[in-house]
Amino acid sequence: MSTRPEILVIEDEPSVARAVVMVCDQEDMSVTAVDNASDALEILQRDRFSLILCDIMMQGLDGFGFLEKLYQLGRTDPVVMMTGYSTMENAVKSLSMGAIDYIPKPFTADELLTVIRRSLRSSMLREAAYAAKMEHERSMSFVPSPAGYHRLGYVSWVKLEDEGTAKIGVSDLFLKSVENIRELELFAVGDQLVQGVPCAVAITTDDSSHGIMCPMGGKILEVNEEALSNPALVEKDPFFRGWLYRILPSNPDSNLKWLNS
Repeated sequence: MSTRPEILVIEDEPSVARAVVMVCDQEDMSVTAVDNASDALEILQRDRFSLILCDIMMQGLDGFGFLEKLYQLGRTDPVVMMTGYSTMENAVKSLSMGAIDYIPKPFTADELLTVIRRSLRSSMLREAAYAAKMEHERSMSFVPSPAGYHRLGYVSWVKLEDEGTAKIGVSDLFLKSVENIRELELFAVGDQLVQGVPCAVAITTDDSSHGIMCPMGGKILEVNEEALSNPALVEKDPFFRGWLYRILPSNPDSNLKWLNS
């Protein structure tokens, strides 16, 4: 049996589709490409894929409609959304609807490969966690968000505080799909964060850069200097001592509607 990742690309811009296929081919991934979501759904009636890369803005059934149809069918194929309309709304809506990740166009070959590799590993970790749950095993491949936390997909989290402030951090699944963080690049106190826009960058030992999308917008009141100087703390204790920022949320009610608990 082949162990090559099977990638389904749904993209109606021929130049983008060709570029994605070329990048995947060079990495020894098997690629099937279609230019519309309806054809993709027909293919999915008979085939399974390691990962689906889907454009958002397409004629006919768009990327959001594709996600709805996919999960109506009970499919759990991991989906990365692609779009040139890289607005905050598209990013957070994609993740709230079940997409595993999001990449704005235009992107470089390195950026695409970073997202594909991270998403493939994230999918494997989720499958392992599901299998462990079905077998009633106590060991988990990643730690879910604690009660009272709100998460942006499986990327980041926010915890509202009684004082009207909030803490922001990175999910354990994202950290485990990245692995071996060498350095964190964070914003400074006083900076304004925007939901769905990267609020931090994790740089790994192989020099890959992973943007961490912000779960809630607001003004930074405090940066966790301990986490900044010791990224291993974030990987070890992401939901408590490894938080990244304390913020004053700018529009928490509006932001919360896109988050999962």
